[in-house]
Amino acid sequence: MKYEFNAAEIKDNCVQWIRDWFAENGKDCNAVVGISGGKDSSVVAALCVEALGRARVIGVLMPCGKQADIDMAKKLVKHLGIQSYELNIKSAVDGILNEMTDINVTKQTKTNLPARIRMSTLYAVSQSMNGRVANTCNLSEDWVGYSTRYGDSAGDFSPLSHLTVTEVKAIGRVLGLPDDLVDKVPIDGLSGMTDEENLGFTYAVLDRYIREGICEDEALREKIDQIHRRNLFKLELMPSFQLHDERCGMTCEPAR
Repeated sequence: MKYEFNAAEIKDNCVQWIRDWFAENGKDCNAVVGISGGKDSSVVAALCVEALGRARVIGVLMPCGKQADIDMAKKLVKHLGIQSYELNIKSAVDGILNEMTDINVTKQTKTNLPARIRMSTLYAVSQSMNGRVANTCNLSEDWVGYSTRYGDSAGDFSPLSHLTVTEVKAIGRVLGLPDDLVDKVPIDGLSGMTDEENLGFTYAVLDRYIREGICEDEALREKIDQIHRRNLFKLELMPSFQLHDERCGMTCEPAR
């Protein structure tokens, strides 16, 4: 049976979920959203505006030096009419790398460091402005671990983590976002490559496999499965040592 997705209904449910979450976890707090100009941050910001009102949504633009598509991020905050700040993280990134003189810094380190500094920046803004940080990852990215641990994978609440790229786009259209924001080719903004170039397959193929279990290319299916298994740790709680009392054969837990 083909999977059917009702974008309008899911959008309304997500808006209500955001309202309920803030009522319980941050009454009168602001939603702080890192704005890249891509579909995910655009949809999350728009959902928060509908849920909380534009006065309680703060957009944070974080270029690392010059950002070629920064105009897209500016277009989004103007479209939504939200308060925004532009904080360039280049000096912070360079400051860390310049201190690592005795360490062989890998390409992957240079790729992931800006994402982690961006998340630190979001929390600095959030703590200073009575905020809660929005996570903007979607299910498709999480499925294959396409996020930076303690970078864009972090946050206080996550509206899109159970929605595929295809579904996020559909919600973006229901929200009335400009087509060029919804359909913008997804890039990580770090490696200089598109998401699909990095992954080696399209989100359309991945999304169909996630929702319907269908992938005609057996080699590609196995590749997706391997990547999924390899990156499951990113979605799990940090492993922790459990204190076990041999005298009573029970795990000791803190007193409440």
